[in-house]
Parts: sequence; C-alpha cells; structure tokens
Amino acid sequence: MLTLLHASLVPQAGGWFSVLYAVAPRFMLATLVLLLWHRRAVFTMTKAELAQGAGMGVFATLGLLLQVDGLHYTAASTSAFLTQFYVILLPVYFALRQRVNPGARVWFSAVLVLAGVAILGRFDWRTLSLGRGEWETLLSSFFFMAQILWLQRRKFAGNRAGHITLAMFGTHVVLLVPLAVLAAPDLPTLLVPWTSAAWVGLTLMLTFFCTLGSFSIMNAWQRKIPATEAGLIYCTEPVFSSLMTLFLPAVFSLWGGIAYANETLTWTLLVGGGLILLANILTQLQSGCLSPNR
Repeated sequence: MLTLLHASLVPQAGGWFSVLYAVAPRFMLATLVLLLWHRRAVFTMTKAELAQGAGMGVFATLGLLLQVDGLHYTAASTSAFLTQFYVILLPVYFALRQRVNPGARVWFSAVLVLAGVAILGRFDWRTLSLGRGEWETLLSSFFFMAQILWLQRRKFAGNRAGHITLAMFGTHVVLLVPLAVLAAPDLPTLLVPWTSAAWVGLTLMLTFFCTLGSFSIMNAWQRKIPATEAGLIYCTEPVFSSLMTLFLPAVFSLWGGIAYANETLTWTLLVGGGLILLANILTQLQSGCLSPNR
C-alpha cells in the first residue's frame, strides 16, 4: 500500500526511494519512541548491548537491501522461496559447528517449510536460473540467518532486551536514512509523503505493530528457544501475509483512495500454509512445548 501511495504522491521518485522510504521512517519513529520509553538507556547501555543491537541492525539492513535489489532481477515467488532458505542453513550451520545431527524431525520440518513457501509463492523450478537476483537473494538469507544467530550468542545472554532493541533501531536509522535521502530526486520529495494522512497512518501502524511490537518480542523471547526452532517459526510469515491479503487491501484502499484489490482464498494458501504450520507443530512436539507432561 505504501508503494502504491508513493507512486501517487511522488511519481518522480524511483523504486529504490519507495522501498527505502517505506522502511526508514518507521525505524526512525520507533527509535524516538524507545528513547522516550528508556530515557536513560543511552547513558546506561553497556558495550555488549550496543554490540548486539548494532550487529543485528547491520545484518538486517544488509539482508533487506540485498533482498530488495534481488527483486529487480528475479521473480517474486523465487525471492520468497530463496529468502526463507535460512530454515535449511540454520540446522546445517549447527550440524557443522557442533558435529551433531539435529535430528530427522528438524530436517523434515525444514523441508516441509521450504515446500510450503514454494507452494505459497507458486515457485517454478523450470524458471530458476542462478543469476544476479537469485545470488543476491540467497546472500540476503545468510544475513537474516546471521541476525538470528547474533541474537542467540551466549556472551549476550545478560543483555537487556529494550537496550538491544534501541541499539538495533538506531543502527537501522544510521544506515537507511542517508540512503533514503540519496535516493530522493530532491529534498522536497522527502516531505511530501508526510502530508498524506493515509501514509502517516500506515507508517504509524508499521511503527507500533510491525517494528516496536514484533522486534521487542523477538529480542526478548527468541533467546528462550533454539535458533533452528526460531527460524521455522519465522517462516509462518507468508502464511499470515496471505491470510491478511484476503481482506486488508480493500480496507486500505478505502482509507487511502488507492485501487488495491483483495486476494482470494486458493489451494496454494491452504496447502502451502498447512505444510508450514505442520512443520512448526512437529518442531514444538519435539521440543516438548505441546507435550501434556510439559
């Protein structure tokens, strides 16, 4: 919806500006909110908390930029499939590092997730060619995996979640805001979206629910479960996205005055989403989270 609004509000701006300006403002606002919430965090933040948050911000930003650039050279379904490849990379990483097989159920769950994402994205093996777009998307998956692993590092176990989230958001701002400014055709273009009530409303929603909410929960609780399990859970994102596209586009269209049609319920959503949810259930059964004896 923000992309469509950008095309209407600032048609002279390119695709890179649209992408960067859909991300940079929400992290900027989220950083300001956390600064107000944790007023003393800047003065009490430890070097370990700054290192952890900055590392996550760098990995996430690099992954995002590679993924976005890769979309210019490959199909969206291919991008969706390759981005989730970290669900395989994580157990491979631990198997090589610890020289321990993570188990048949983990491997089977990872395969189920990849199959589910491939079905959701209508991935076609016949059109896959490892060009610039595919390699960039695969590399972005490595950075997303690095973000997950960086949060799990034992030396950061005593860090405060609020402080590392603030450091992470601040790193996003430092990296993304200058890029958004450089991508703008001129400085007045940076102000135009802020004159749109729909754009501001959507940006605030993304700030509070999809940035402050999601990353605060992630940084506080992901450390309580294995990284491989976290990777599988994060792969439910396309399932929720597909469900929301069944009704939210029409709501946003009325609000923003933009033609944005709802998607329809298809077999790909039912089968692909079912495989991803099944993989997560199997993983939870293995870890004991759904066991009656837990």
